[in-house]
Amino acid sequence: MIALPLLACLLAAEPGDDGRWQAGPYAFSDESGGFRIRAVSGSGSRGDPVILQQELYTASAVVMVIRLIGETPRYAYDERAGAGYLFIEIETLNASNLPWVEFEFELQEKRGVSSVYGDGLSFDQRNVGSDYVGSDAFKSHDRKFEPHDRLLFQSGTVDAGHSVTFRLLMTDLTPQPVFYLVQDPRIPAS
Repeated sequence: MIALPLLACLLAAEPGDDGRWQAGPYAFSDESGGFRIRAVSGSGSRGDPVILQQELYTASAVVMVIRLIGETPRYAYDERAGAGYLFIEIETLNASNLPWVEFEFELQEKRGVSSVYGDGLSFDQRNVGSDYVGSDAFKSHDRKFEPHDRLLFQSGTVDAGHSVTFRLLMTDLTPQPVFYLVQDPRIPAS
């Protein structure tokens, strides 16, 4: 019997010639460095979230580039994914040789510039009670919407060589052809 993570890797798409991994109407890239995408599958809908497997080689922030490459349906909660709604599970291997005690995600419409309310990009800001945000290694999370869109996962640890899964719902209601997901693992202070 094949283990589920291995089976998921075997069924996942391969990157294109440009190094981008396509899932539904989105393409994901590790072109900024510091991490490597290993597999991507799914459409990005509620019933078929994107499953993205990656390895982080650093305990510093890394930036995933996300591109809209297809057409998104007009209605927000259409089962096919919805205009600007991306349901995603990110399975992350800690390959940094340091334990992580927190993990922060930040969305940016322009790289290096904090997202603001008017850009339409958020972690489902309109539905703060979303059950789709969570982690298997961190018990709690804190949302910060203004002047940026951040999720800080806390109350847990991911040792070197171990994996963590994050469930996120990203909304890009404008939608832009490119946006960025900053991933920042936090290590113990001493």
